[in-house]
Amino acid sequence: MKPEKTPKIPENKGKKSFVIRIDESTYKLVEKWANDEFRSVNGQIEYLLHQSLVNSGRKKNE
Repeated sequence: MKPEKTPKIPENKGKKSFVIRIDESTYKLVEKWANDEFRSVNGQIEYLLHQSLVNSGRKKNE
């Protein structure tokens, strides 16, 4: 009997993880918005940060 392989966790190449602290009501609003757009909360926050950087001219729209 072969031992089971541990599932590989995908690497976040080029991504940095960190903790963010936000109040519960803000989290719930972002969570609902993310669900409305079929994203995770993390994906929604990434999207919003990206859009803000593009809109401010700090990042080119890719």
